[in-house]
Amino acid sequence: MDKKELLETVNALTEQVNNGQLDELEVETDEFRIRLSKRPPMPPIPPMPPVNMAVPTVSTEIKTQISETVSDTVKTVSGKIIKSPIIGTFYAAAAPGKPAFVSVGSKVAKGGVVCIVESMKLMNEITSEFDGTVAEIFVNDGEAVEFDQPLFRLD
Repeated sequence: MDKKELLETVNALTEQVNNGQLDELEVETDEFRIRLSKRPPMPPIPPMPPVNMAVPTVSTEIKTQISETVSDTVKTVSGKIIKSPIIGTFYAAAAPGKPAFVSVGSKVAKGGVVCIVESMKLMNEITSEFDGTVAEIFVNDGEAVEFDQPLFRLD
């Protein structure tokens, strides 16, 4: 097929696609490849409605209620806090059935073991950084703890 015949064939096929007789046509030979496709026109994109960026207001009465609730919930912590140095599971005793390392009222010496935190199957003894008396225990035996989470409060 010479160039003139090829051009005539392509023009004839293009007319058929344009007239709606064909939606898509692909012809491939050793010398060339032609692909004709008729896609429906894209509908226009409607304009976006304006976005209202108004910030809702909170009444003074609700602000007062929130403030009072927060004040009731937050309590002042005094004393020295022993925090978890790692993520893991808190254990109050060395083994099930054994007595807890410390309980409320126990005297603790700096460097003394206060609990175990298991992390990645390793039992890590947690020691006190302070001398004092255990005033509060913030977690329960077997509970998951996060890094830097308070475990004990000493007076």
